[in-house]
This record gives sequence, structure tokens and C-alpha cells, in this order.
Amino acid sequence: MKLAIMTGVVALLLLALIFELLRRRQLREKYAVLWLVVGLVTLPLGFIPWSLDNVSSWLGVASGASLVLFLAVVFLLIVCIHLSWEASRLEDETRSLAEEVALIRAELREMKDRQGVLEAEAEQARGSRADGAANGATKGAANGADRANGANGRSVGIVTQRDGKAVVGER
Repeated sequence: MKLAIMTGVVALLLLALIFELLRRRQLREKYAVLWLVVGLVTLPLGFIPWSLDNVSSWLGVASGASLVLFLAVVFLLIVCIHLSWEASRLEDETRSLAEEVALIRAELREMKDRQGVLEAEAEQARGSRADGAANGATKGAANGADRANGANGRSVGIVTQRDGKAVVGER
């Protein structure tokens, strides 16, 4: 009789723990349902122990304890398979995210290199424009076009937002 009371108390503690973990958002609902079912099945077995013997005789199992052990092993096997499946899925997701981050980093590195080249060209154009002004170069319509298109006539990169991502385009 003491084992039955202890089983019922453990089932109540298990249910209280599951609800507390849910309240703190430390256990996801899909796993909580599984453990709540375990607690709710264990609870009546603790307070009505002869029901287990009735179920085991109805299933043709010699002892209620044998039935509990068998069902516990099957349950744990299913939990292990499910967790292995989750781990595999998360590993694949992690791999694809790592590949995406690597591509973004490569693109960023390429954009920084391109920006460095454009800044060097702009500095060079400023230097040649200053030399031209010192030598008496004329200012005209061509100079205004240079300002619109960049100092060397090439289009200058523009950063725009598209779907929350920065995109470098050209004028």
C-alpha cells in the first residue's frame, strides 16, 4: 500500500513540475503534452493499484509490474527515436544556416573590396581634378556630367533597402 501512495504522490509532483515548466516557458507545449499524459496515466495507478492488475490480466500479461516495465521501455524507446529525429533536423538546419552566413560574409567582403576600389578611384579623381584646376582646366558641361555620374564617368553604388536587406545597386 505504501508503494501505491508513493506512486500517486510522485505522479502529482510530476504534474506540478510540468505545469511549472510550462508556466516559465522552459518546456515546449508539444513535449509537455507527452509528459502530462504520463503523469495522468500514472496518477490513477498510484491511487487505484488493483486497476493495473485488471488491465494486465485483460491483456494476458502475468503481472502488472511486467506490464508497467514493458510500457516504460517502449515509451522511452519512442522518446529516444523522436529526440534523435529532432537532433537530425536541427543539425540540417544549422548546416544550412552556416552556409547562408558564409555566403553573406563572402558577399560583404566583396562589397567592402568594391567600396575600397571605388573610394580609391574617387580619391584619384579628386587629385586629378585638383591638378587640372591648378593648371587652368576649364569647367563646363562635361564637368557637371562628371559630378552626376561620379568623377570618372562610372556609376556610383547606392545602398537601398529591399525586404529588410541592404542591396547595393547602381545608378
